[in-house]
Amino acid sequence: MSEAEETQVDKVNPEGDLALALGGGGARAAYQAGFLHAVGRRFPSLNIPILTGVSAGAINTAFLANHPAGFEARAEKLCELWSGLRTQSVFDASSASLGSMVLRWGMRLVSGGSPVAPRPHGMVDTSPLRAHLSATLGAGPDGALSGIAENLRKGRVRAAAITSTNYADSKSVTWVQGRNVPMWNRPMRMSVATTLRVDHIMASSALPLFFPAVNINDEWHGDGGIRLTTPLSPALHLGATRILAISTRFQRTQPEPLNAVTRAYPAPAHVLGVLMSAIFLDNFDHDALNLDRLNRLMEHLPENQRMGLRPVDLLIVRPTRDLAKIAGEHEIRLPRSFRFLLRGLGTRESKTPDSLSMVLFEPEYVNRLLELGRADAEARMGDIEAFLGGEEQEGLNRTGFWRL
Repeated sequence: MSEAEETQVDKVNPEGDLALALGGGGARAAYQAGFLHAVGRRFPSLNIPILTGVSAGAINTAFLANHPAGFEARAEKLCELWSGLRTQSVFDASSASLGSMVLRWGMRLVSGGSPVAPRPHGMVDTSPLRAHLSATLGAGPDGALSGIAENLRKGRVRAAAITSTNYADSKSVTWVQGRNVPMWNRPMRMSVATTLRVDHIMASSALPLFFPAVNINDEWHGDGGIRLTTPLSPALHLGATRILAISTRFQRTQPEPLNAVTRAYPAPAHVLGVLMSAIFLDNFDHDALNLDRLNRLMEHLPENQRMGLRPVDLLIVRPTRDLAKIAGEHEIRLPRSFRFLLRGLGTRESKTPDSLSMVLFEPEYVNRLLELGRADAEARMGDIEAFLGGEEQEGLNRTGFWRL
């Protein structure tokens, strides 16, 4: 693209500093699609040039960055993608496939790690998800998402970023496809300029243990939420001064009793849910707290003494209902074999089975999340409109910083 063309693109993108940050949570990410659909209906010509996502949020990020239409149409099509999902669209839930995986893990354990034992890659086979994403995103033979390059050329997108975890060196790697955007290298996290492919989406959304890791450049990568303790950082590195962040974590307003039905020892599924929540759902809150502190500090410092920091407006939104409780209501919809295995882990022994809520890719549950996302967006539309318009409003969470 010529310098004149780049200048023209910037002129038609007054929202050039606006970013979208999408967190993880497996099937919970359907909530994000519903939320964005309501925003798109209210602001059909909205342009969000910086798109970032991690874990299941990477699926939504890639779709928005790759689809050629305006924002409203993209958000509507994203909802169609989620509402059309079935468990079988994400992984092989047949008795034969699941039985084979259980056998492989069993042989691995009882053999003491003997090299003759088969090496299992995850608990399930996610080749159906790869095929589904490749078809839905119109990926090329190498898995490249050609629509992103076209949206970059037309100025709809300035940068799209997806984060994975490198199992070799434990680093958080953010894969970036953009137009004249800087790369970064920090302790335990870095960025790589690339052409985004289905491999990057599969790696970023590879739930630990559940989904197999993905080989990228001869290194194995897994879920990006494992190491990305600052999920807002990719958007900030890419130049955002306003960030709309959509979390899938329900925030309780008061202490609640133990989630388990009884006060018995917590089941493996409950422990696994706590671990997954800590990895995929909680980091937005910690990041936002740090951003707020730095923003307040900058209010008392002249610009020449801010050491490269800049104020950033943040609007973080989250579900008004516990998505895990909703999942518990739809557990019976899972394929029988997979449901049997999850019950063995104790998913029925908790009132809020967080681990179940991340792998319940069934239309009844997904559609509930889509509708909740739309309803929550409508309820907060005043805040959203004020935020997008650059206004300050009482109760609006203004926060931000970054060292360039």
